[in-house]
Amino acid sequence: MILTTNPSSLDLALAELQRAQPGARLVQELAPGVWRVALPQHFYVLAEQWRRQPPIFARHICPVLAEISLPDGDEVISVLQAVIADFVDLVDPSLSFSVQTRLFGVTPLKPFTVNQALAAAMQQQTGAPLDVRQPEQILSVVIHEQMAYLGLSLVIHNLSDWAGGVRRFAREEGQISRAEFKLLEALEVFRITLPPYGLALDLGAAPGGWTRVLHKLQQYITAVDPASLHPSLKQERTIRHKRMTAEEYLAQGADAFDFIVNDMRQDARDSARLMVQYAPYLFPDGAALMTFKLPENGRRAIIKHAFNILQSAYTIADARQLFHNRSEITVYLRRLPITEEVRYKMVRMA
Repeated sequence: MILTTNPSSLDLALAELQRAQPGARLVQELAPGVWRVALPQHFYVLAEQWRRQPPIFARHICPVLAEISLPDGDEVISVLQAVIADFVDLVDPSLSFSVQTRLFGVTPLKPFTVNQALAAAMQQQTGAPLDVRQPEQILSVVIHEQMAYLGLSLVIHNLSDWAGGVRRFAREEGQISRAEFKLLEALEVFRITLPPYGLALDLGAAPGGWTRVLHKLQQYITAVDPASLHPSLKQERTIRHKRMTAEEYLAQGADAFDFIVNDMRQDARDSARLMVQYAPYLFPDGAALMTFKLPENGRRAIIKHAFNILQSAYTIADARQLFHNRSEITVYLRRLPITEEVRYKMVRMA
């Protein structure tokens, strides 16, 4: 298969892979963070395992069912189209499909050209409907120098709907920071739907990128940060700025919220303790989203410790290193019912 991860997290992604399939090994680096991998079992065994319990650091996977040595010149497309015949029996004609092409190394090819040619061949030979926006199955094509690696899989088995897990958003007029992309990607990947006109709390909000995203989603936001928010947010009636630290706001008596977000730059364990303290201020069906800032060393131990702290008050619904994360991961939390036992654990952990 082909595995994609943040290059700085390769060791952690490899550890996840080898826990899932002992004996799996890296074979060849095709580009930074993109590796050809040898598996001791079939790709679909791993893919189904990871569909049920996604890894944190492996961002995208796709099978390699055919390896093709490509000729020079204009024959490349026709050679790739000829391979489609080998996949006909694997295609479910009742499910929509798309072609995702990634090119690495020196090649005159363009992804759109390959996608268009192979999609036409696939439609002609299988009758499956093409849907590039919400496909149900993917023909993955990875080309490195003169070699092409092709595979077919369900989208749900690739960890991400996007080729290589690369989810890009268009920069909008009025955008405050690139951090907005992190929140947009997290809401999409974790399939978080916010209630109409819900109450949201943004801890460490300045300069206000996440506050702006929540405002666009029609939330009433309490933005907590001693620093100033971007001037464009100051006149919005649905945004209340508390110019204080998260600890000070907690001490004065916080309100109750549907959704709490925390992208503060602090040790992941301290951030987890803060989130535990805020758990009683989430409505019973409330959710939270936070990032763990990770140092270069000791990341696994820090994540485990922070998870242990959070589990006194939350269910960890998901955790991923998303495309727009750098030296961090994003964690999606659901509040536990606050029983006496949970309350005791929360106090002890906080």
